[in-house]
Amino acid sequence: MKYIILPLLIVALSFSGKAQTSISKSEINDVEISGSKPKLIVAIVVDQMRYDYLTRFENKYGAGGFKRMIKEGFNCKNNHFNYIPTYTGPGHASVFTGTTPKNHGIIANDWFDKSLNKMVNCVEDNTVEPIGTTSHDGKKSPIRMVSTTFADENRMFTQMKGKTIGVSIKHRGAILPAGHTANAAYWFDYEHNGSGNWISSSFYMNDLPDWVKAFNSSDITESYFKVWNTFYDISTYHESGSDNNNFERIFKGKDTPTFPYDLKKLKDFNGNFKIITDSPYGNSLTTDFALAAIDGEALGQDNVTDVLTISYSSTDKVGHDFGVNSKEIEDVYIRLDKDLERLFVTLDSKIGKGAYTVFLTADHGVVEVPLYLQSIKIPSGYIRTREFREKLNAFILKTFKDSTLIKNISNNQIFLNRERIKALGLDLSSVQQAIVNEIISSKNIYKAYTATAMSTGSFAEGIEHLLQNGYNQKRSGDILTVPYPGYIFYRKTGTTHGSGFNYDTHVPLLFFGNGIKQGETLQKTVIPDIAPTISALLGISFPNSTTGKPLEFVLE
Repeated sequence: MKYIILPLLIVALSFSGKAQTSISKSEINDVEISGSKPKLIVAIVVDQMRYDYLTRFENKYGAGGFKRMIKEGFNCKNNHFNYIPTYTGPGHASVFTGTTPKNHGIIANDWFDKSLNKMVNCVEDNTVEPIGTTSHDGKKSPIRMVSTTFADENRMFTQMKGKTIGVSIKHRGAILPAGHTANAAYWFDYEHNGSGNWISSSFYMNDLPDWVKAFNSSDITESYFKVWNTFYDISTYHESGSDNNNFERIFKGKDTPTFPYDLKKLKDFNGNFKIITDSPYGNSLTTDFALAAIDGEALGQDNVTDVLTISYSSTDKVGHDFGVNSKEIEDVYIRLDKDLERLFVTLDSKIGKGAYTVFLTADHGVVEVPLYLQSIKIPSGYIRTREFREKLNAFILKTFKDSTLIKNISNNQIFLNRERIKALGLDLSSVQQAIVNEIISSKNIYKAYTATAMSTGSFAEGIEHLLQNGYNQKRSGDILTVPYPGYIFYRKTGTTHGSGFNYDTHVPLLFFGNGIKQGETLQKTVIPDIAPTISALLGISFPNSTTGKPLEFVLE
């Protein structure tokens, strides 16, 4: 780009202003932020995507989705979460704030609030009103996340001219990435036989924009009440196990967990619109809505950088239902690859090839179904929450002659009744340690630590380091437990995540587009590195609690 030399005074006012011979006072606020920066950052989080889904299904991917990102961009092959627990809420918050739950405060999807004495959701906010629905699912905001995101920093840097829009089936997948200053976050109203509309809350707006109303009034969502069969002939799905097995959830209305799935017939037995989210069509619907947002909000149409965050949630839902080795998970990634290609083609056309920047990562990985692992003789199993609680309560009663010392057990953490402990004249740290000593004798528990150890010790590596990065002094529990690899608190069909083991921590990290080199690395990177890398690309402040470092080898 060629620039006309401006008078010195004007240069002092705007180093990256539009090329022109003079700027009036009234025009100064309209000066471009920079002609070389990306017009749009598209931040993609694929919920529950293990790194090996990139390589395992590689032969089934087309040229325009995952492979395009790898070919044209930069592939960080050894990218990991550096904290426990690896859940959706903490994952999204960590990607966009550049730090861990220790600092941003999102310690789980739901957790026991010690001040309120009840469970709370990570984006729950009863001070706001639902917009586009009457459901309580609309009473959501980022209020519990105490750090800024890079999208927040971009909004402030551009004097609120750069837009931020968050999109996801899940409310937490839309809200946490978009941050506190977002123009809007939109999520899908599917829970509890919801309306099937895309909704928001009064934290962002008083009414849905016309383009959202038009999308909700269309028949796009209902068009996905159709048959889900494999994209390619199922006999070619050599990368996954048998279709009919004992490791997978069976939808109500079916006798086996096998293709095909007639969503129109199954919807009345499986939550109506929820059945769409439990299929790859939830990802297609998310792509449809994201493309509508690009048009409706005119994203990337000037030289002030906008941010669009997209979280694909149906990969997580299918993963929980069917597991890592299922035909269903293979098909959902084959179809997601097609949705990514559709997104990138639209960005090329409407923003301009080379005028936008994309990164893609995940919020956590996932463990193979333990029942499947057992069938091939790999150590694994299930810890029954009720049995664990009963055994612990019996120990508490025998040792301390009191049955009220435990308030809550959730997210592999134990919350003690500190008021009661104080009233009994007991030492809190001694009670914590006694419980740890009892828990560690349990057959399937690998490690356990007290809050006192997390607060006063310093762990530089290993599981202890990950626990400490996830430990928030105000919000986390009194005892933190870690099951052995392959052992989970969960039902026997399907699977889950949350640990600090490689199957939960190792996730993709791909960059491509404006300002990104072509290449790859096996150097270890961690999730908090993403936000400062994007901030460095944009030349803006890092999010205020960032602990990650910019990946300079990714940037041109």
